[in-house]
Amino acid sequence: MSRSSPASATRIVCIRHGESTFNAHHEATGRDPGHIDARLSERGHAQVAAAREALRAVPFELVVTSPLTRALQTTAGIFSDHPARPDVLVEVLHRECQESSCDIGRAASVLAQEFPAFRVDHLPETWWYAEGAAGPEGWHVEPRTLFDQRVSGFRDWLRARPERTIAVVGHCTFFYHLTGRWLANCEALDVDLADEPRPRAYG
Repeated sequence: MSRSSPASATRIVCIRHGESTFNAHHEATGRDPGHIDARLSERGHAQVAAAREALRAVPFELVVTSPLTRALQTTAGIFSDHPARPDVLVEVLHRECQESSCDIGRAASVLAQEFPAFRVDHLPETWWYAEGAAGPEGWHVEPRTLFDQRVSGFRDWLRARPERTIAVVGHCTFFYHLTGRWLANCEALDVDLADEPRPRAYG
């Protein structure tokens, strides 16, 4: 863990998902492979297994996960048998900044069939950004103003939670704008919500 919150404060640990097939392809080629709602790669599953062991001693009360498949797979891999038996919530506020193919989601009804252990019936069927015309790549790119509102809204959402130890499973660019740090796949970072970084760009 990179930082610890005071004992009296809520402890929030941001955990980036394991490597996805998009991550692996993009790192190798620099190109978007068109992997809609990309899944974990074989390496990503191994990273999740390592994170599961590293996080077992943390007494999480709540896990908040993005509904993108790579985050759900990471959450299931780390927390399905966690000794603290935390509650798990699927929330859309901290889904990834939507600018690549992997950031486009799948319908809530489809996720419900593939991930029956997660409750997703509170999500709209289309929960990702899909307004107006798609871009030239074939998918919608989220306006920066809406993304910034989501980051601010999620910070407020976390501040209002009653739990004292919360895990947030999510994504690289979102976490950068929330914390000011780029996280590696399956890296965990303790976050102080009193700090409000001013990132210069999406990255």
